[in-house]
Amino acid sequence: MTPVPITTLFLDVGGVLLTNGWDSDTRRRAADTFHLDFAELDHRHHLTDDTYESGKLGLDEYLRRVVFHAPRSFSMDEFKAFMLAQSRPFPEMIAFFRGLKSRYRLKVAVVSNEGRELTAYRILTFKLADLVDFFIASCFVHFRKPDEDIYRLALDVAQVPVEQVAYVDDRAMFVEAAQGLGLRGIIHTDLKTTELKLMELGLSL
Repeated sequence: MTPVPITTLFLDVGGVLLTNGWDSDTRRRAADTFHLDFAELDHRHHLTDDTYESGKLGLDEYLRRVVFHAPRSFSMDEFKAFMLAQSRPFPEMIAFFRGLKSRYRLKVAVVSNEGRELTAYRILTFKLADLVDFFIASCFVHFRKPDEDIYRLALDVAQVPVEQVAYVDDRAMFVEAAQGLGLRGIIHTDLKTTELKLMELGLSL
């Protein structure tokens, strides 16, 4: 039987196209930089990150809950500037997916969990809209991975059969959830292994 061709890529952002935006390591750097109690910061983050990443809470209010619930020697603007400055691109990954998109005329979508302000900053700063056709970010659609509804919504927007989609994410649980719906999932660890896995699906440069 002829394999079904891949026509669409669903990509995570943090860990795939860019560094993670506001993960545990980044929060620890923030705690060290601003002399905060990391355990307290991380605990407060986990109490409200679902609300924040689901787009039901703005960054200012998130920070009031997580950092500025007590007097600080630094401003909210200083802290936000630090948060945003932690993002870095993976140019080789962006170039790779751009090449695949051009060669095979693929649709490319982002399916990600991030807060609105950070998402907007990363899209603009790293020109992700030059690669990505549409963004199914948790803050826009009010679902977070691994909620199956976020993948269903991405499929509805893409309007392609599920078996034509390859989904690349660095979190195994998120890939497993997508595979449960029939997407062809790839757990990303580095460019070489992802390149080989996509070659098995018929995509190569």
